[in-house]
Amino acid sequence: MSFATVHMITVDCSDPVALGRFYQAVLGGELKVEDDEWAVLRPAGAGPSLGFQTVPGYVPPSWPGTPAETHLDLHVDDPEAAEKAVLALGATLLEARPENRWRVYADPAGHAFCLGF
Repeated sequence: MSFATVHMITVDCSDPVALGRFYQAVLGGELKVEDDEWAVLRPAGAGPSLGFQTVPGYVPPSWPGTPAETHLDLHVDDPEAAEKAVLALGATLLEARPENRWRVYADPAGHAFCLGF
């Protein structure tokens, strides 16, 4: 029996507006900037919102991360076009896994995310 639903996934960073704009360009949707320390993206389509919050002294995680590290897995129809787009937006390719159809990137704040097809 469940008693909760996912409302939002919150991402720590040093610049929530810039990181929110990066994911808005990737996922579409509406970005609401609360203030300099908080922004929320309601992506186009289904799925929970993404929150971006300022953390003083934020240090980007490393890949592969520690066991507590989480990352987003995003589906794309055209991996080559998606890769060009996220790289142009400031992402960095961390690891290509052609054997299982996933590529791992770091967003501009250093968080890992994967594009799969």
